[in-house]
Amino acid sequence: MNQKAHEPASLPVPDADALAQSDGLLARIRDEIAASGGWIAFDRYMERALYEPGLGYYSGGARKFGRRAEDGSDFITAPELSPLFATTLARPVAQALAASGTRTLIEFGAGTGKLASSLIHALDALGVPFDRYFIVELSGELRERQRETIAALAGPLAARVEWLDALPRQFEGVALGNEVLDAMPVRLFARRAGHWHERGVTHGPDGTLAFEDRPFAEDGSAGAAQQAALLARIDAEAGPGFDYVTETHAAACAFTHTVCTMLTRGAAFFIDYGFPRHEYYHPQRAQGTLMCHYRHRAHDDPFLYPGLQDITTHVEFTGIFEAGVETGADLLGYTTQARFLMNAGITDALAELDPLDAARFLPAASAVQKLLSEAEMGELFKVVAFSRGIDETLDVFVRGDRSHTL
Repeated sequence: MNQKAHEPASLPVPDADALAQSDGLLARIRDEIAASGGWIAFDRYMERALYEPGLGYYSGGARKFGRRAEDGSDFITAPELSPLFATTLARPVAQALAASGTRTLIEFGAGTGKLASSLIHALDALGVPFDRYFIVELSGELRERQRETIAALAGPLAARVEWLDALPRQFEGVALGNEVLDAMPVRLFARRAGHWHERGVTHGPDGTLAFEDRPFAEDGSAGAAQQAALLARIDAEAGPGFDYVTETHAAACAFTHTVCTMLTRGAAFFIDYGFPRHEYYHPQRAQGTLMCHYRHRAHDDPFLYPGLQDITTHVEFTGIFEAGVETGADLLGYTTQARFLMNAGITDALAELDPLDAARFLPAASAVQKLLSEAEMGELFKVVAFSRGIDETLDVFVRGDRSHTL
């Protein structure tokens, strides 16, 4: 398959086996486009590129998480950056377990298992009683990495970890989603000359994929009416009269709704990068937030090596808030990652390390700086939490809460 139209010279070329995997996925996507009249919506493309069984980015064998391009990875997350992230997160998790009288945790998309193993250790060190730590993971490759990581790092506590194939119908305890919402498929829309078009995917005579816009029109369905109402709100936020490209997040909102419905008692924490609606649909954000990650380099071509790169967008947190409270769950709080971690005591955890042990202290301090800095992850990343059966908010949301901005 000829992918040369999507091979930037600045990015490394995958090996032959990886290219063959990508070509196999590309062939399936082309077949679906042909069967659908020459066009599919972008969320369908993104779903297949990320989650196609055995071939998608998160369901295939790509390494994904790591520190450098040389190790075959594409990006790094907070739990990989520093164990102090999980050590600090353990404190509000412990408070939520105690406040709700529950003893179970569940994590969605657990990456390499670093968050789970570090959090298990931290909760045990705090003397927090918990019975099970469930992980919902779609990727077989990541499940195996998680098993290996947790077995190596959690020791006997690893026996409390159990993997699930799907979300349970009901759950009591604390649910965790770190950088999960940003990986949910999004719909793309382009406003041109005052009219909205849905941006989808087609392919040319040579088989390469490309964007194609089609006029958006309500078809009488409830979903189309909801989408039209959201586009009208985007017009109000961004302002009319100029061309504009953006995303809508039905899948992430539906997932939040499902989790908060599932939660019968306890709390759900979502940590991700994004903005409330009035900032997300800002006039200056006229090209949207769609971004791809490949070998620790960010670019904007979602058709580069399908199945071998991450495709992501920022999270629109007002929609997440609305989806959660619509189920009857309470909003525990919404704040920046920096404020959340500082309130939870990350600087105290860092201070427990010996500054004279430079080999250990300096990397830890550098990692904490990245977690907290406005120029790094501290401001862009947010934490939103929902609850049932917890009468008051948690200590991490007492100072610096931004719920009023949602």
